[in-house]
Amino acid sequence: MVIAPQQLDDEVSFKLYTLNRLIQQTYQAFLLPLNLTYPQYLVMKVLMEKDNVPVHVISSRLMLESNTVTPLLQRMEKQGLLTRALKCEDQRQRIISLTCQGKDMRHDIEQVSVLVASSLAEMEMDCTLANGLGGLLSEFIKRIQ
Repeated sequence: MVIAPQQLDDEVSFKLYTLNRLIQQTYQAFLLPLNLTYPQYLVMKVLMEKDNVPVHVISSRLMLESNTVTPLLQRMEKQGLLTRALKCEDQRQRIISLTCQGKDMRHDIEQVSVLVASSLAEMEMDCTLANGLGGLLSEFIKRIQ
């Protein structure tokens, strides 16, 4: 099968890139008061699902290399949101845990996705459409991994 070159606006990757950028801008309005970046928000979501995990679990969950996640975790540790402790059985492995300050942000973190959903609804983004897109993207990610 021969695939013809596409114009930029027809590229699926460009559409995903643009959508990602626009959605992150929407999130940023709600993350700024929490002093979190979008990647930090994602780390917080992972740790709120399961606390006290090795770095590789966070990396895997976010589909990022550990050398990308480590500086992010270091900044979050300086903010007092989490701790990075050496695992007793394996001194090469760091266990990431939320601090009391990080745990106290649970309600605010949970509210971010609610606020973003409300914001998208105000833009007349239908939940059914968004959920359908989410399903398509999950399938696409599964196949491309």
